Amino acid sequence: MSYSVGIGLTNACNLACAHCYRPTERIDYVPLEQIQAICESLPVGSMGMGTGENILHPQFEAIVRYLHGRGVKLSIASNGHSIMTMSDELLAMFNDLELSIDYPTAEQQDALRGPGNWDLVHRAIERCHAAGKSVSILATLMCTNYHLMDRMVELARSLGAHLRVNVYQAVRTDAFRLTYEQFWEAYQRLFSAGKVVSCSEPIVRAAMGLPDVASPCGHNSIRFDMRGRIIPCVYWPVVEHEPYTIADLPGRGESVLEHPFFADARTIPSTAAACPCQGGCASRRAINGRLDDHDEYCPWARGETIDLAWEAAPAVDLVRSRNVCTTIVA
Repeated sequence: MSYSVGIGLTNACNLACAHCYRPTERIDYVPLEQIQAICESLPVGSMGMGTGENILHPQFEAIVRYLHGRGVKLSIASNGHSIMTMSDELLAMFNDLELSIDYPTAEQQDALRGPGNWDLVHRAIERCHAAGKSVSILATLMCTNYHLMDRMVELARSLGAHLRVNVYQAVRTDAFRLTYEQFWEAYQRLFSAGKVVSCSEPIVRAAMGLPDVASPCGHNSIRFDMRGRIIPCVYWPVVEHEPYTIADLPGRGESVLEHPFFADARTIPSTAAACPCQGGCASRRAINGRLDDHDEYCPWARGETIDLAWEAAPAVDLVRSRNVCTTIVA
């Protein structure tokens, strides 16, 4: 089995978005030799780059060339800067590319990310299309845009892109946290406007009536943060246990998945053992200090059910559909 790896090569970024989870007290970089250690210690099938604006890493080009040379499928999430800055040759080495857009209008987008960002991401999307690359809009689902998810699908459709949605996790602030009602209204809007390419958000899979509601985190997905720590999910609170780092990989290999972080991510809470949600998102429970309870968005724990009509879209080869709890619609 190969692993789908998520990595933040750096937390450096040219923007300072209020909803971002990246640490800002210092700037870190994962060096090329550690990327090599990952690939020599684990069977890496794909790698998605996120967290910061990865092209700001001084070894970005060397890292991309190394991974491409090993046949690793690559994806990158960008605010537009990385995609507009890298060479045509480097751009061609990515399987698919993602542009962060959280609102369906220029005024709303630029208010969150800074003046001119709307125009930048649109130019980046045009560049990706010109290179023949698959493009996705990456949106963070928040209390400020949940009611716009159907319009986000329309925007993605008009741009010839998929829409990938990540639920906001309160890593640094509660300001953008969704209420229970907002969460489910967002998915009803999302699925009413678009067809589902893939969904690995556990609680949503359960409501869709799909089998295997376990998150990929802790199973076939591994995250490396910009400090080289090995974690099951980018949002995982690194507080209770000292995590393994990339330096531990050469002696441990795949046994790093036995670390308590990964065991916790895989464990079904006893309170949810008989529930369709099977605990839902472990990271969300861990952030809330409720690892042994139901997902906060579980309807069954409230004695409710959710009417979530949906239609499947044709399968698409996208790196992020395999390495994170996310939802992708066409």
